[in-house]
Amino acid sequence: MSEFGGMSPEVESPCHYRRALEVVSSKWTVLVFYELEFGKRRYSDLKRKIEGVTQKMLTQTLRQLERDGLVVRHVYPTVPPTVEYELTPLGLTLIEPMRVLHQWTDAHYDSVRQARMAFDQANV
Repeated sequence: MSEFGGMSPEVESPCHYRRALEVVSSKWTVLVFYELEFGKRRYSDLKRKIEGVTQKMLTQTLRQLERDGLVVRHVYPTVPPTVEYELTPLGLTLIEPMRVLHQWTDAHYDSVRQARMAFDQANV
């Protein structure tokens, strides 16, 4: 046990994975990351590029990413105010794992679809 009453740091707790998934599991989070991977983007650009996202969901996603320290919000004193978002250094550390997940999806999603169809046919 650690001094904080939990497991020792050497033992990975499943809750670590749960917490990591809380941060990145939203489809909107992943799509925001893909848009911010190459630099700052205005809110309106994000809204236009992320197909299907509502203003409410985009705002909630960006606020959560900002709260988690993965995105920084820049407000410029124009009329109306210009707002841009970019990944923080911490947010940039998630780009490579997200690329790997994207590559896995490209390589294996057809197999997942086929497995789903076979399962559904067998369990009608």
